[in-house]
Amino acid sequence: MEEQKFTEKESLELISRMIQNTQRKMEKGAGTPMLIWGSATVITTIIVWLIVRTTYNSYWNFLWFLIPVFGCIGMLLRKKQSRGIRTYVDKVIRSIWLVLGITGFTLSCLSILNVMWHLPILFIIILIMGMGTVLTGLIAEFKPMLFGGIVGMLLGAVQYLVPNYDAKMLIFAAIFIIMMIIPGYILNQRAQNHV
Repeated sequence: MEEQKFTEKESLELISRMIQNTQRKMEKGAGTPMLIWGSATVITTIIVWLIVRTTYNSYWNFLWFLIPVFGCIGMLLRKKQSRGIRTYVDKVIRSIWLVLGITGFTLSCLSILNVMWHLPILFIIILIMGMGTVLTGLIAEFKPMLFGGIVGMLLGAVQYLVPNYDAKMLIFAAIFIIMMIIPGYILNQRAQNHV
């Protein structure tokens, strides 16, 4: 096979086209994982809040484990629908979320099982997921995600200071709408408009 010789201009044009193709590919459905996990968190939070509020039984807090169940089911359904090429950026973002997700899940288990002291687990989860959202926004160069993560973490401080647990849970749900659902929706809409 013979190697092609490119001029400097042709090389730059080729690199530019490759970057544009990668960005278009990344945008198509790139907000869906944020929508899936954000929705799983908001739905589970409302379920736990309603049941604990009406029964006054703290054992219903084990329903928090519905978040990974709903999230994994959503991601499996998404995976069946989209079979595309994974770029290096996709792998980096996936790795970041895998590490942060495992960290959040482990801390949640320790908190629910009372292995550790009374952790402000909702606040800690907001910070962990906020960091993931900010990092994703920086890597993908998507400002709504970056700002959503920053606003989510700032509102996490407000959530932490609120003394009422019912209010804490509702603020937690609202933060995930701002931090994940809205940026995921905007990203998917932007991709759809580019198609």
